[in-house]
Amino acid sequence: MSLMRKPAASPASAAPHPDLIAELRDRRGERASSFTATDAKKRFGRVLEIALRGGAVVITKHDAPKAILISVDEFNALTKATDRTLDALSADFDAMLARMQTPKARARMKTAFDASPKEVGRAAVAAARKRG
Repeated sequence: MSLMRKPAASPASAAPHPDLIAELRDRRGERASSFTATDAKKRFGRVLEIALRGGAVVITKHDAPKAILISVDEFNALTKATDRTLDALSADFDAMLARMQTPKARARMKTAFDASPKEVGRAAVAAARKRG
């Protein structure tokens, strides 16, 4: 009888790369602590303390990361950063769209779509020369 494991039946059921947990880092760039689900349950006080001090705690099940515990402060910082980024991107998009809706912009777009490939090539070369 062979001691080698059989390959997984499908990629979805395949075990994760062993270094996956080692690659997970907290906000400070430090390696995240890792606990099995059973150990996290048994040592919840320790797990919670690590998270409250700003660390990330990876909870694994069958050697695969299944959850990450972080403090409320870390969670709020992560979600607020995303909200600000999304708001900024939305504002930029809205401003760009407004600039594209002017009669002058419409005329330029019509000219671009009506241009022959040769005219598009000349315009591209001219724009590249302007940029340096």
